[in-house]
Amino acid sequence: TKGGKKGAKKKVVAPFTKKEWYDVKAPSMFAVRQIGKTLVTRSQGTKIASDNLKGRVFEVSLADLQNDEVTFRKFKLIAEEVQGRNVLTNFYGMSLTRDKLCSMVKKWQTLIEANVDVKTTDGYLLRVFAIGFTKKRNNQVKKTCYAQHAQVKAIRKKMVEIVSREVSSNDMKEVVNKLIPDSIGKDIEKSCQGIYPLHDVLIHKVKVLKKPKFDVGKLMELHGEGSTTTSKGVTSE
Repeated sequence: TKGGKKGAKKKVVAPFTKKEWYDVKAPSMFAVRQIGKTLVTRSQGTKIASDNLKGRVFEVSLADLQNDEVTFRKFKLIAEEVQGRNVLTNFYGMSLTRDKLCSMVKKWQTLIEANVDVKTTDGYLLRVFAIGFTKKRNNQVKKTCYAQHAQVKAIRKKMVEIVSREVSSNDMKEVVNKLIPDSIGKDIEKSCQGIYPLHDVLIHKVKVLKKPKFDVGKLMELHGEGSTTTSKGVTSE
């Protein structure tokens, strides 16, 4: 029949022959700029490859981005611009690995969590989640170390206060620089010693809720003027 003949003519092409590889670049806050590669279908007609790449989110362990950093912190980077064969990314979020989070949660202690929505100086709205646990004194005999509810509330208030102060007074680049070694968690731990001694105080998640209008110049600044440093980044590896 006519219909069958029409269908049989279609030539099957392996989809991989139409794909191209692009290099994914991390912003200059990180030591290792070359994250990896990503696949995309070649530009054809109205379907443009760079449009398909934009908006992709890459999740990378901090140990891959910084040579001597902890492994349990993961950063999400979103593709915002394509230059030649390079995909330039920007910070999109941060989280801890599941096993790290589970290893910290134990019995006989109080878990304290706080979260706060806060805006950076360059217009990013972030939701930052902090977590902390009470700890036993050095010479403590009692098995448990539970904090009273009033103390928990005081600690939570301190967490929100410190996170708000640290984030709202800095731009995105500075905030990421603070998240890499997690200096905010250490600040919280220090300032809460007077209320109840804590340990394992970490920023356990950061989400980007709102971003300012996309500005290529700003992104280039994050990537250290784009192409010059990115090419250096490739040769140094």
